[in-house]
Amino acid sequence: MQHRIVVLGAGYTGAIAAGRLARRLRREDVAITLVNAEPDFVERVRMHQLAVGQSLKSRPLGEMFAGTGVELKLGKVTAVDVDRKTVAVLDASDANGAEEAEELEYDTLVYALGSGWNDQGVPGTTEHAHQIAGRPGALRLRERLARLDAGQPVVVVGGGLTGVEAATEIAETRPDLDVALVALGGLGDWLSPKGGRHLRQVFDKLGITVHAHAAVTAVEADRVTTADGKAIPATVTLWTTGFAVHPIAKATILEVIDTGQIVVDRTMRSVSHPGVYAIGDAALVMGPGDKPLRMSCASGVPTAWQAADAIAARLTGGKLPDVPLRYFNQCVSLGRKEGLIQYVTADDRAVRAALTGRLAAVYKELVCKGAAWGVANPLLLPTRRRRVVREPAPEGSAVKAPA
Repeated sequence: MQHRIVVLGAGYTGAIAAGRLARRLRREDVAITLVNAEPDFVERVRMHQLAVGQSLKSRPLGEMFAGTGVELKLGKVTAVDVDRKTVAVLDASDANGAEEAEELEYDTLVYALGSGWNDQGVPGTTEHAHQIAGRPGALRLRERLARLDAGQPVVVVGGGLTGVEAATEIAETRPDLDVALVALGGLGDWLSPKGGRHLRQVFDKLGITVHAHAAVTAVEADRVTTADGKAIPATVTLWTTGFAVHPIAKATILEVIDTGQIVVDRTMRSVSHPGVYAIGDAALVMGPGDKPLRMSCASGVPTAWQAADAIAARLTGGKLPDVPLRYFNQCVSLGRKEGLIQYVTADDRAVRAALTGRLAAVYKELVCKGAAWGVANPLLLPTRRRRVVREPAPEGSAVKAPA
């Protein structure tokens, strides 16, 4: 019988894991099913571009995985039962939820449902703020921005990478708008002196107002209010204060932390249920210095490699991978003409070196294209498929897995 592998979620991590497994395992030995709610692969790192009206390349998942042996199932995951090893999936065509969810059985589950926006419990955020954690939110913001008249204020709440990229993209595309960013800390205070200077220069050039060291305590239809009582006018508010993981895992008996992230070992396998692997934002992954990896594409892709290689090793009797999970740089787009590549330590702390300007923008664009290419062309990367063995693989000495 074929070993049944079910991958939940076809974002960067889920799609990469499914493709990598298809390259490493023989089709006659495994049945790989990839479950996703949408028919297209979403380049999440480009949602700020979509929001300002730019056209993104269509990437249908059916075309991407054609000929790979990966079965694509379009549907919404409604529950996971790790005792029975089943996943409940509501068919994507059943928009009203009238039908019963279908049950998929698995032998190995790869949980890659990722995350969405986090309103942080701030009053009025859900009712009045926009978000770009996914395509639907980016398209709603796109429509709203297109209706704005010159001079109307747009406020981006959140001074992290998503907020910085969104604010600069909006300001560059719509220089007629009054764009502001509200940051809990200082603007770019995580950057090196060189990186921080460049970021401030770009903000000044684009005319973006910065409200630093300000905590937003309420969002209304026409303003945001900060902890010191200041009201900042906002015809449109964009909320980018971090991500919250998909709630499905927290409803299971998997070991999770308060955020709902699944606790995993170095191979991305659940510490409580060995038939489950978690990758990307859904997993609590410890990096250098025993610091959890931040939710990001940069963190998620290596976890997908690690999990796929570990699953293949355990099924084929190979050696388990032990690829160091570390950071090298932070790639930030500042509109289409400017960029910032901040080099960092293994545990994500800025060092002096930084690449700025047009060259950095080209660098960031190549990184985005490379990530999408890796997802869209799973069979073009060289590998060798191995036969699945019937006995569990030994937990022997670890070696580096090939990329």
